[in-house]
Amino acid sequence: MSPAQTAFLRLQWRNALSQTSGNNDNEKDQASEGIPAPTGKANLIDTDYVIGQDNIQTNKFGFSVDLHGKVFTVSSLVILLFVIITLALPEQMGPVFNGAKSFLTDNLSWLFLLAANIFVILAVVLIFTPLSRVRIGGMHAKPDFSYAGWFAMLFAAGMGIGLMFYGVSEPITHYGTAITGDSWAPLGGAQGDSAQAQSMAMAATIFHWGLHPWGIYAIVALSLALFSFNKGLPLTMRSIFYPILGERIWGWPGHIIDILAVFATLFGLATSLGLGASQASAGLNYLFDIPNTNVTMVLLIIGITLVALLSVMLGVDKGVQRLSQINMALAFLLLLFVIFVGPTMLIATGFIENMGSYLKNLPALSMPFGREDTNFVHGWTAFYWAWWISWSPFVGMFIARVSRGRTVREFLIAVLLVPTVVSVIWMTAFGDTAISQLTSGFEGVKDAALELQLFVMLGQLPLTEITSFVGIILVMVFFITSSDSGSLVIDSITAGGKVDAPKPQRVFWALIEGAIAIALLLGGGLTALQAAVITTGLPFTIVLLAACYAIIQGLRSEPRY
Repeated sequence: MSPAQTAFLRLQWRNALSQTSGNNDNEKDQASEGIPAPTGKANLIDTDYVIGQDNIQTNKFGFSVDLHGKVFTVSSLVILLFVIITLALPEQMGPVFNGAKSFLTDNLSWLFLLAANIFVILAVVLIFTPLSRVRIGGMHAKPDFSYAGWFAMLFAAGMGIGLMFYGVSEPITHYGTAITGDSWAPLGGAQGDSAQAQSMAMAATIFHWGLHPWGIYAIVALSLALFSFNKGLPLTMRSIFYPILGERIWGWPGHIIDILAVFATLFGLATSLGLGASQASAGLNYLFDIPNTNVTMVLLIIGITLVALLSVMLGVDKGVQRLSQINMALAFLLLLFVIFVGPTMLIATGFIENMGSYLKNLPALSMPFGREDTNFVHGWTAFYWAWWISWSPFVGMFIARVSRGRTVREFLIAVLLVPTVVSVIWMTAFGDTAISQLTSGFEGVKDAALELQLFVMLGQLPLTEITSFVGIILVMVFFITSSDSGSLVIDSITAGGKVDAPKPQRVFWALIEGAIAIALLLGGGLTALQAAVITTGLPFTIVLLAACYAIIQGLRSEPRY
């Protein structure tokens, strides 16, 4: 028997174990399929490791447990300790978060910018190399989804609450700093020049939502897909590092990689949930005069986390999928409403102009060294890149699971371009509408708090109550689907790569996500959210830089057309 045949049989054995590890009939009904074997030629890695072999499996007090002892224990204990300390000492933790954020952004912003540039350049270069002819899932693998379905899932994977929170506030903020030429202006701004300030504002906004975040996601997703669907390894971050660490990925080096992935994902999600709670609270205050206080935000997080738990219990098909479909339809309707009721011609022409301004200013905005617009780099770009890096295990794992059957070239072009174009459309519609209102004499959006600016902008359009209520619903459902999907991914990592671990573990992580968001909001608000995501994003940036070498080595060993 050849090594490839031996590896294939081991892969089938691992899949069989993964598929039959449910502890009762209900869990088996909701179990996801194991990693499918490659279709056609693929260079499987011959390892004796079996998915879940290091797991603790028990069924006590009516709760089933199937988790990786070391990864779960370290991750959960550190995070629980963080939540307890932050909730117990909110006044003392505030300055700590502020100091951590200032230190990291002041001294290491260049690292985040440089790393993000490397991810984008690698993704683009791979498109034009022979390595792009490798097919995810084997030479004869067929796509699991149509182009339309695949494109929709690619966009839905990585954005959500952020687009709702920053769709108005970021363009209007950059426009305000650019036209006054203050120290927060991107690339020094365009003092006194309204048209140039608007162009600069939209370029800076699209920079934060365009190729760079999707370059980060593309590298992580492609790495996960390659080493799972082509190499036969578990769908966890440690698998990417087999070309570097070999069999040591099953020991502590691999444990540390997965633990860092858990930390990054949890705090990246908590940042999104915290932003969503603050925006939903502001919207409820705007519409119904409900007090916009920490109590309201905490109650929102608790309430929506409970709904997320219900979604977890229903499973992916009945829970996450249906909510995601509803949310995407609502978001599309809100976008169309703003386009057709707002300054339609400005938005139509603005799309081309904004894309051109983005491409023109991309080299300057991407420069990691010698920048004079340090406040912009530290306060905006470094935070964003850390945020996207924190989301990358979560988003990357999702994109990997829906991209089997695509060639590397097909995958990279789609992941880089489709969501970028949709983000430009969204930011153009909401951002240009808000700036148009400001230049026409309405300063309400500019003067409102960040989390309230979307609702103030919608207040100048017809059907204010309806559109603002839809905005609140969108934020809440994005909150639910992010929490739900995030808990599934984190549970898979802490279950040793299993995709069908017992539901109580997912419930635990959904509760932890809500607890972290509450702790960060009470421990320092937006500054604490930013500090947490930058702090956890930093070590994971180093992990992803090492993954760039691993993915090249993995692709080189694969057969291709």
